[in-house]
Amino acid sequence: MRTIRFLLYKEFKQIFRNRSIVALILFMPVMQLLILPWAADYEVKNINVALVDQDHSTYTQELISKISGSNYFNIVSTAASYDEAYRSIESDAADLVLLIPPNFKRDLVKNKTQKLFLAVNAINGTKANLGAAYMQEVIKEYNGKLQTEIHSVGRNSTPHRAEVTFSNWYNPHLSYKVFMVPGILAILVTMVGGFLSALNIVKEKEVGTIEQVNVTPIKKHHFILGKMIPFWVLGNVVFTLGLIVSWVIYGIVPVGSLLLLYGFIAVYLLAVLGFGLLISTYSETQQQAMFVMYFFMMVFILMGGLFTPIESMPEWAQETIKINPLSYLIRVLRMIVLKGSTFSDIVPHLLTIALFAIGLNGWAMLNYKKTN
Repeated sequence: MRTIRFLLYKEFKQIFRNRSIVALILFMPVMQLLILPWAADYEVKNINVALVDQDHSTYTQELISKISGSNYFNIVSTAASYDEAYRSIESDAADLVLLIPPNFKRDLVKNKTQKLFLAVNAINGTKANLGAAYMQEVIKEYNGKLQTEIHSVGRNSTPHRAEVTFSNWYNPHLSYKVFMVPGILAILVTMVGGFLSALNIVKEKEVGTIEQVNVTPIKKHHFILGKMIPFWVLGNVVFTLGLIVSWVIYGIVPVGSLLLLYGFIAVYLLAVLGFGLLISTYSETQQQAMFVMYFFMMVFILMGGLFTPIESMPEWAQETIKINPLSYLIRVLRMIVLKGSTFSDIVPHLLTIALFAIGLNGWAMLNYKKTN
C-alpha cells in the first residue's frame, strides 16, 4: 500500500501540474454534453416538399392543408408538371415530390381507389426513409378520414370504429434528448478514460522517466495500479458532472439506484482503463497510441447501439458487438437511468464487463516489460 500511495502521489502531481489538461478534462465533456444532444437527433423536421396538383379539387386542397399543417413538412413549390417539380430535387431545393393526378376526386368517389405518386430524394437515406414514412402516415390518416366521410354520406350513419389509446413508458414525451443523453454520457466517460490511460505509459517512454521506474523495485501490478487509479477517479468525476448537467439542463433524473449506477461505472472504468493501458504498453509514441485508440473508439461508438439499433445490424455485426464494452455501458445506463432496472437486471452485463476488466488489465500487466 505504501508503494501505491507514493505512485498515486506522483501521478496526481503530474496530472494537476498541467492545469490546462485538467481544465480540458473537466470542461470538454460538459460542453459536449450541452451541445451534442441538440445535434444528435433522430427526429427529422423541415422536409421540403414540391407539390404537383393536377386535380385542384376540394379533396386535394384538404390533403395539401394536412401536409402544410404538419410539423414536418414545408411546401417549397407548387409545380404544373412532374418534370418541373423534379428539377427542385435536382437542385436540392426539395426532398420529396408529391404528384396528385388529374381527376383525383372523381376517380376516388367513383372507383373508391386512386393512386398518388411520391418521388424521394434518397441521397440522405435517413431523411428519405423518414420523410417518406411521415408523408405516408399523413396520407393514410387523410384516407381514413375520407373513407369515414364517404361511408357516412352513403348510409347516413356514423360507422363503428375501434380507437387505440396508448402510453409511452420510460420516455412519455418521446424526447430524443432523454434517449440520447445517457448514451452520449457513456461515450464521454469512455473517451476520457480510454485516451488518458492510452497516453500514460507511452508518455513516460517519450520523456525517459520509464527507465527510472524500471530500475526501482516497484512490482508491475503496483505500477499498473498507480497508473490506473488517478484516471479511475477522474472518470468518476466526469460521470458525476455529466449526471449534474443531465439533471440541470435536460431534467433527467435517474429512476434507478445511484449506488448501482456508480457500481457499474466503477467496474466499467477498470475495463476501459485496462484497454488504454494495454495500448500504451504496445505503443512507442503518444501519436501512435492516439491513432490506435482513435481507431478502436470509432468502432466502439459506431457499433455501440447509440446511433443505430443493434437489432437492425447484420448478424455478424451483432456478434461483434458482444466484445464492444461501450455497448454494455450504453444499454445499462438507459436501463438504470430511464427504466429503473435493478441489480438482477444488469447482472449479465456486469459480469461481462468484469471479465473485460480482469482480462485487459491482466494482459496489460503481462505485456509491460519492466526490464526494458
